[in-house]
Amino acid sequence: MQIQQNVSLRNLNTFGLESEARYFVEAKSVDELAVILTDKNWNNFPKFILGGGSNILLTKNIDALVIHPDIKGIEKIRENDDHVWLHVGAGEVWHDLVMYCVASQYAGIENLSLIPGTAGAAPMQNIGAYGVEIKDVIETVEAISITTAEVRVFTWEECRFGYRESIFKKELKDQYIITGVVYRLNKKPVFNIEYGDIKKTLQEMNVANVSLRTISNAVIHIRQSKLPDPAQIGNAGSFFKNPEIEKSQFELLKNSFPTVPGYAVGNDKIKVPAGWLIEQAGWKGYREGQIGVHERQALVLVNYGEGTGQDIKMLSEKIQDSVEHKFGIRLSAEVNFV
Repeated sequence: MQIQQNVSLRNLNTFGLESEARYFVEAKSVDELAVILTDKNWNNFPKFILGGGSNILLTKNIDALVIHPDIKGIEKIRENDDHVWLHVGAGEVWHDLVMYCVASQYAGIENLSLIPGTAGAAPMQNIGAYGVEIKDVIETVEAISITTAEVRVFTWEECRFGYRESIFKKELKDQYIITGVVYRLNKKPVFNIEYGDIKKTLQEMNVANVSLRTISNAVIHIRQSKLPDPAQIGNAGSFFKNPEIEKSQFELLKNSFPTVPGYAVGNDKIKVPAGWLIEQAGWKGYREGQIGVHERQALVLVNYGEGTGQDIKMLSEKIQDSVEHKFGIRLSAEVNFV
């Protein structure tokens, strides 16, 4: 391991934003992480953990030791007639893991194809799409304490998963580095094709027999048709969470905006698509210099090349104010600001 100085982080965040780490080090194993975290020379120096950079907005240079965990590996650790358990290194590219599972006929994450990021970031955000959340297939999460270098295994219950939330994003934020995850996949798939445009896309693709592969292909097709590739246009996917509001508030909203879509969440909440709210407020396709709102998906803020994190932050605040003024709903960012 080599600790470098004044390192550009432009290639380590999917927005492609220029930001400089005062110090930077990459760790390829839990042992290497432990060495860094217990090094007395860095005891009192601030540390910043940067994984795949797919859900982060860098608004400034990072005056800290930036640690980039890059722990790889996919290992089958046990199985029975119904399930298989995979231990996955936190640095594995998420979509690569999905493709591995599809090829192996392990079901449960095919609906999450093409989501940017790493296998370690997935539980932190409790990523989800097309009717599936990653919490549904997580068994345990392994992490190392930033202050003590103690390794801990978190049970599913201890992770306290919520909508795009976990204990690692809330109570234990900046206290642990996720190093590995045990995923429990299904050998007997139950296909989830009712959410969004999956069923329609399968029909358009003339799919006669639904499978893990065809569902994955349909999701990839949908995402590529609606969402920009971070390799081409800087973005972090969905910038805002879909707000959940009381049923009574939704009914009042529907009186004023009859076409507003909503999806029941439990018995007393309705989830409203943030993309619809942003589009109706007039932001879809908006461009301001080097940043803007994507022309096909209003939920995605983009960097066309030379935008800054501060520019995108200010644009997001304008969108929040606009949506709140029009609909009485304050959007919350899904992306983490730094």
